[in-house]
Amino acid sequence: MIHQYDEPVYLISIVAKTLDIHPQTLRQYERENLICPSRSEGRIRLYSQRDIDRIKLILRLTRELGVNLAGVDIILRLKENVDDMESEIAELRHEVLKAKNTHSVSPDKALVTKRSIYDMIIFED
Repeated sequence: MIHQYDEPVYLISIVAKTLDIHPQTLRQYERENLICPSRSEGRIRLYSQRDIDRIKLILRLTRELGVNLAGVDIILRLKENVDDMESEIAELRHEVLKAKNTHSVSPDKALVTKRSIYDMIIFED
């Protein structure tokens, strides 16, 4: 049976065994607000594949790179900010492309794009 990426289906014992970590480590990550597994009606922790991937990232940062949990928290927050910004940039690029294709930019405005990592929109009067 295939589960959705965000579907909480894995028990703490399964996740701990799969990732070769102690269940207390997972509980500590939760106390530190690094992960937030779902709970069943009986308050049993249930992890999704997204949770497992996040735990793998945490383990890589701590084990391979020697980052402490406070540093991991900062890195994860920064990563979320970057992901949000990349999503916003993609949306803005789509709007620029749509504006170019529909010629919805008024004639007294200039639509200028610059080749780089990001597209720039400059409106001039």
